Amino acid sequence: MNEENNVSKATLSRLPAYLRYLKGEAGKNVTYVSSAVLARDMNLSAVGVRKDLAIVSSVPGKPRFGFEVKGLIADIEKFLGYHGWTNAVIVGAGGLGRAILTYEGFRNYGIDVIAAFDSDPAKIGAVNGKPIYPMERLPEIIKRNSVKVGILTVPRAYAQQACDILVNEGIQAVLNFAPVYLSVPESVRVKYEDLAVSLAEICSGLH
Repeated sequence: MNEENNVSKATLSRLPAYLRYLKGEAGKNVTYVSSAVLARDMNLSAVGVRKDLAIVSSVPGKPRFGFEVKGLIADIEKFLGYHGWTNAVIVGAGGLGRAILTYEGFRNYGIDVIAAFDSDPAKIGAVNGKPIYPMERLPEIIKRNSVKVGILTVPRAYAQQACDILVNEGIQAVLNFAPVYLSVPESVRVKYEDLAVSLAEICSGLH
């Protein structure tokens, strides 16, 4: 990411959400959007939104109009590095892995999930045109496609082993859905996603 060291993690975490909102507005043929409207619709601080957009926008917002939507989309994508495609692969072709493999939304952020891998011969094949390969082909596919990101959707017991394989093949970032913490070199980024925890959090306090 550009200028990552000079931007707070909070701002970086909000930029993809801004991008998702702006692409939704572009789909409705909205030409301009103000920081105040964006803050209102996303339930954020107007001051915070103005500061965030001032960091990434190459053109100041126009009085009474705000920011040009398409231009702001391009600025955020450039800032986040979405102007260049990043290839990713999945290890674990169960229900979750297959759902991620066929999800088209990643392409909006410059990410192409090109294939999944599994050790179960019964799962080898394709889903909606996306291939599922045996694990033996993982090194070949990663090298051929310069894959930088691995997505783990394997059971807990196999997560570290699968992660080790990815790291050994040069993967630089791992998105882990397995409910276990992974041991990786400092040079490898890991993001943990636990769907059960997320669901429990939003259910907390419900009656």
